[in-house]
Amino acid sequence: MSISQLVAQHLPFLRRYARALTGSQKSGDTYVAAVLEALIEEPQSFPGEYEPRVALYRAFTKVWNSVAEGGPSSGEAKGLNVEQRLTQLTPLTRQAFLLLGLEGFSEKDAADILDIDVPKLRQYLDEAGRELAAEIATEVLIIEDVPLIAVDIEALVENLGHRVVGIARTHREAVQLARAKPPGLILADIQLADGSSGLDAVNELLQSFEVPVIFITAYPERFLTGERPEPAFLIPKPFQPATLSAVISQALFFERSAKRRERRAS
Repeated sequence: MSISQLVAQHLPFLRRYARALTGSQKSGDTYVAAVLEALIEEPQSFPGEYEPRVALYRAFTKVWNSVAEGGPSSGEAKGLNVEQRLTQLTPLTRQAFLLLGLEGFSEKDAADILDIDVPKLRQYLDEAGRELAAEIATEVLIIEDVPLIAVDIEALVENLGHRVVGIARTHREAVQLARAKPPGLILADIQLADGSSGLDAVNELLQSFEVPVIFITAYPERFLTGERPEPAFLIPKPFQPATLSAVISQALFFERSAKRRERRAS
């Protein structure tokens, strides 16, 4: 398969990424065009040791990092909505956030694209989560039957600026807490203390209201084979705090962005 054929199938996604990264389609397409020109000049560099999509995004990153500037000071960023705020993150934190949250790359692939190691990627994800948290603070319901894990998650959530409406250990407790105060985000285990299912609890709750859900579980196969709610994210246990922090911000950011687009379309 030729370079043009390899690139063509991934080009729409690269344009989406470039638009989110720069804040406008025109600016994003300028970077994409520069990448294509570079590939024409040095075709031997593509895809190299990486699979084509990763290689293409690596080529984009090389161009982007050669000209991108850091975001403005915190004073200049005041008053921006959450979508505008994303474009004000420093370049590497913005890229790390979007590569996982928007483009769906694994941590390893995202690290390869940015030419960093996975611990460094997690550091950038944590920074992105913290920078965005103030813009997307919400009420969070935690469904977790292991007290130590529940406390750790609660501390992380509150450290990001969110408010915990309660911690449920069973399906029944989750439903009671959510009905008393509907959350803006649910963090749920799948296997609960009394043998009930966090997956079933979430599906029941989502019949009454729609919020993003993040499953944090040692049994990811149950999520993959069950009736999955949408939108939902999955983090296997044991989890990295920085990864959970970033996924929380990703889930809320894209949920808010989708609602804003729906309002504009109506």
